[in-house]
Parts: sequence; C-alpha cells; structure tokens
Amino acid sequence: MEKRALGRTGLHIAPLALGGNVFGWTADEATSFSIIDAFVERGFSLIDTADVYSIWVPGHEGGESETIIGNWLQRGGARDKIHIATKVGMDMHAAGKGLSKAHIIQSAEASLRRLRTDHIDLYQAHVDDVWTPLEETLEAFATLVQAGKARAIGASNYVAPRLKEALALSKDKGIPRYECLQPLYNLVNRALFEGPLQKLCLEEGLGVIPYYALAAGFLTGKYRKLEDVEGKPRGKTVAHYLDPRGLDILGELDKIAARYQASPAQIALAWLIAQPGVTAPIVSATSLQQFEEIAKAATIDLDAQALQRLDRVSA
Repeated sequence: MEKRALGRTGLHIAPLALGGNVFGWTADEATSFSIIDAFVERGFSLIDTADVYSIWVPGHEGGESETIIGNWLQRGGARDKIHIATKVGMDMHAAGKGLSKAHIIQSAEASLRRLRTDHIDLYQAHVDDVWTPLEETLEAFATLVQAGKARAIGASNYVAPRLKEALALSKDKGIPRYECLQPLYNLVNRALFEGPLQKLCLEEGLGVIPYYALAAGFLTGKYRKLEDVEGKPRGKTVAHYLDPRGLDILGELDKIAARYQASPAQIALAWLIAQPGVTAPIVSATSLQQFEEIAKAATIDLDAQALQRLDRVSA
C-alpha cells in the first residue's frame, strides 16, 4: 500500500482515510468494528472523527463516534495500527463550542477519555472561530502538542486568508502550525478548494484530507432521480446535485468506470486521490460491503485521458 506524507506532521498514511461520522449513527458499534478491522487489515490507518459526531441524532449528546473508536481499542484493536484525527469547535450544546483556549483544552481531555488513548495524532479546528483571537487558539493547540496530547494540529473549513494568517502567526510566535487542511472537496464541489486554498496548501506543504469525497453518496451513482433520495438520511443534500451538470458527471463516471472495470464511486475517489496537494480523501461506509468497494479506489491509477474528461465535465 502506497504511503503518503501527511504534510509535515511526521505521519505517513495510505491514500484513503476512514470517516467516523457514521459510527453510532447509520453504522452501529458491531458494524463499525467490522469496518475498522477491515480498514486496518488492508493497510489503511487514518480514521477521522469529531467530538460533535453524532449530536444531530435524537438522544445523542456528541462523542458517540469517538466512544466507538475507543471501544474498538479497548476490545483489542492495536493503537499503533491507526492514526486518530478528531476535531473541536462545533456546537456541543451544554459542553460549549468555539476555539477558545479553555474550550479546546477541556474538549481535548474529553475526546481522549472517549477515545481511550493518551494522544490524538491529528487534532483539528473543526470550523473557524472569528470571535476568538487566532493567537489564543493556536497557543491552546501548542499547549496540547507540548504536553504530548496531540502529535500535530490541523484546520477544517478555513478559507485561504484565515489559513494564511494562522500560518504566519505560528511562524512569528514560534509555535506549532496547522499542518493539514480538511476542506469540502469532490468532483461536484470543486470551487471551495481549488484556487487560492489549494495554492496555499501546495506552497506551504500542508496535508489535505478532503471530506464529502463522494458528495454524501451522490458520486456512487445510486441516486439518479428525486425518487431515489426520498427517505434517505442524506437525501436533502444529495437532491442538490440532481441537475444537468451533476447527471453529466455521473454519465462520464459511468463510461470511465466501464473502461476500468470499476464502480463510479471508485473512479470519483481515484480522481480525488490524483488531485494536486491531496493526501487522502475521507470516505465513510455503513457496511463492510460498502467499505470493500470503496477501498479498491486506492489501487486505481487514472490515465491522463480519464482525468481530463472528468476535469472537463465537472469544471
């Protein structure tokens, strides 16, 4: 399995990361365990989660995904076989939100307890907090790195000017910087990352682990008309892609998938893996069968013609 450097974090990972957002939501604990087992057995290692997963489910209070990962470790899963990435900053209701020093430190301790580990490999700001000075946020993360509770830090959902400002501040203060970015990026959502943000990541040598790599399942090709999304957990999100451009992208994925004897999802992920600056797309699975299909994307090397056709249809 090819390993890629995750920016300057010192971590080397295979070119697919496992999304833990479904653990305890659309994948129960037993299913989640089986997916993590298969993920590790295939040579993958980075599992991405967040303290807020899955607070949107009635009766949940957040931390359910982290708890399942911690239970997997407690059951006998090898800590040295996985890299854990988790996030802080989203609204945890009674537990608070944002990127103040107090909230980051408190949230990190809570995540470590749920994960049943003594360190987080990649601790990320889940969303920018314009109400808290960047210096306070970065110094809080630095405290965790210096204490050995976080190996590296990263940012998610930052725009280019704020990320650039954060990197400059870290350099000026001589404190750990964001070494990784987690942006929304896939074949149907290209504008948020491509351009200044991608250029900055390449110039600064940041790792990039895009989320929504399959556009909430749209790029699997199983949703072709509005009736297909009715009653689905992510139906409202997927419905936005059911326009002429989205259907043209699916059509091109179908053609290239047939040539490679692959699935549309595998081709969509292979395109993302091949994009400049991208280290490993994050993709979730709610069954072992889904994961086994997705995992094959890491073995597909698209030729120039396939990449150009997908670039053109999704531009």
